[in-house]
Amino acid sequence: MGKPTATLLLHESCTVTVCHSKTNHLNDITKSADILIAAIGKVKFVTADMIKPGAVVIDVGVNRTPDGLVGDVDFVPAKEVASHISPVPGGVGPMTIAMLMHNTLLAYKLRGRA
Repeated sequence: MGKPTATLLLHESCTVTVCHSKTNHLNDITKSADILIAAIGKVKFVTADMIKPGAVVIDVGVNRTPDGLVGDVDFVPAKEVASHISPVPGGVGPMTIAMLMHNTLLAYKLRGRA
């Protein structure tokens, strides 16, 4: 998720910083982001104190817990800080599935079978 998204954003002239769970001073970096995309695979890893007030938060993570699906962002406190935030479930998942199906069909057509 990280590298393809970073490349798409770079093509739109965005300044992109890619981090991981062991990045030094991660809170400082995330707190400076206008758009924060979380795709780390850890339940509620991104907390409200890691988010710049007014930032847009896109939670790509999907984690199964005994209570159901949750994202990589601790949604309830984070929504009080962010200007916009995608929920899990129901956020970017439907778009991910739609694009997967689109790309599968495109790949099939490019093979000359349709």
